[in-house]
Amino acid sequence: MARVGLILTPGFADWEYAFIAGTASPFYGIDVRFFAPTTGQFRSQGGLAVRVDSSLQQCLDWKPDVVVVIGGMVWESAEAPDIRDFLHASRSSGATLAGICGGTLALARAGLLDSVPHTSNSAEFLQNAVSYKGCALYRSSSIAVIADRIITAPGTAPVSFTCAVFAGAGLPSESISQFRSMLAAEHG
Repeated sequence: MARVGLILTPGFADWEYAFIAGTASPFYGIDVRFFAPTTGQFRSQGGLAVRVDSSLQQCLDWKPDVVVVIGGMVWESAEAPDIRDFLHASRSSGATLAGICGGTLALARAGLLDSVPHTSNSAEFLQNAVSYKGCALYRSSSIAVIADRIITAPGTAPVSFTCAVFAGAGLPSESISQFRSMLAAEHG
């Protein structure tokens, strides 16, 4: 069974993880678990109270196929957790890394966007990551960008992001197409 670890922080963006958490396990047999840099109880951006008891070390020990950093306002602040070592260790163990919205800042701070095509909320947004050196590889894209086991997306792209995460977890392309078509049906 494929494994996806979702990394949450206080004020995480409710809509950015919802499709992954709500469909991966019940419909596609992907084991999804939640982890946090600082465990305990906190609230989402929308006010949902959650308790995350599993640490980043526990995530490493679990060896997920995909590690997903969910966005939230904390990534833009001085209180942003430093998860560089965790991200590099996850990548070294073979995990695909994914960041959406503010989660792309964590990837940028770790230097993971310096050598691969990527996207985010905007090129200017990534300047919040002081050590970011990937400007030349930034792609202005309304959908997720996948390159060398790194997935990035703006906060407005939870569907294409979910599809990319599912692909990183090894879900067959037919299932991903069916998922995308189902969510796009209201726009047809």
